[in-house]
Amino acid sequence: MDSAPTAPERAAYHHGNLREALVQAGVELARAGGPSTIVLRETARRVGVSPNAAYRHFSALPDLVDEVAREARRHLAEAMDAELSRCEATGDARADAVSRLTAVGRGYIRYALAEPGLFATAFPNCQAEIAEPVDPASTAAARRGPFTILQETLTALDGAHLLADPAETAALNAWAGVHGLSLLLLGPLAGLSGEEREAAIAHGVAFVVRGLTVDAAPAVTT
Repeated sequence: MDSAPTAPERAAYHHGNLREALVQAGVELARAGGPSTIVLRETARRVGVSPNAAYRHFSALPDLVDEVAREARRHLAEAMDAELSRCEATGDARADAVSRLTAVGRGYIRYALAEPGLFATAFPNCQAEIAEPVDPASTAAARRGPFTILQETLTALDGAHLLADPAETAALNAWAGVHGLSLLLLGPLAGLSGEEREAAIAHGVAFVVRGLTVDAAPAVTT
């Protein structure tokens, strides 16, 4: 028998935040088991409303999955920004650009390892982040997704005359490198010890950065 809605759930519904409550319920389902665990009826049950009420906000499951994926990408961007916040400016534009690109890659991989369910949900197709339309009413933070953060760091690298390839090619190669390493660490390399995993992240990101730059030797940091 379904449990009765809790006070926060009822408040979310009565205050007109049902759509957001359903998305957050979907996020928790995805966090636990990836995109295949997102079920519209289950999100409705968790929020404490009928399935019909949920269908008024999401006509089909893919609509809800897309919203959950958008939330997952927002969380990923926050993780990348958290790593960026640890970078201390040295006044050397070249060193700072390399340091920030390294931090972005490290943040991407660490998010994947910390939130495998959301990471698996974040990109339902390869164009989800790149071609995602921007809502003019959204805040600057909400519009600044993972790919935008990557582009910003590559622009800084280019400004320091360190970018070896055109920005579009560099972005694809950088994304492929950190995404591929993330999948390896979640799959075939999941049995690594914590120390081995951190070493793999440090050396893997350094390898990616080295491949994107000219006349620069990125430091291996953990």
